[in-house]
Amino acid sequence: MDLSTVEKYIKNINSIDLDDIMILRLPQSKSYLKFLSIPYLIEDTNVLINSNIVKRIIKSTHIFNGVVLAFKPRVIKAFSKSDIAVIWINIWDI
Repeated sequence: MDLSTVEKYIKNINSIDLDDIMILRLPQSKSYLKFLSIPYLIEDTNVLINSNIVKRIIKSTHIFNGVVLAFKPRVIKAFSKSDIAVIWINIWDI
């Protein structure tokens, strides 16, 4: 059955408040991706990589089309004296 058919049926039921209806989608589960050996400083700058930069990269990369972040990406330095970061990305997938 097509999800749009279910959505049309639900919206036509008189006892349901249409403002409370969310967009229908298939069940999702949470997964995470872990990226290793990412430079902690952005190349040719003194700017530290952070979750906002990671989010912008995700939005601009076709590999992540349709991916929904479950939480803010986590960026940590691999070791205190290292210039390498580890990035965890929690995503909803179907």
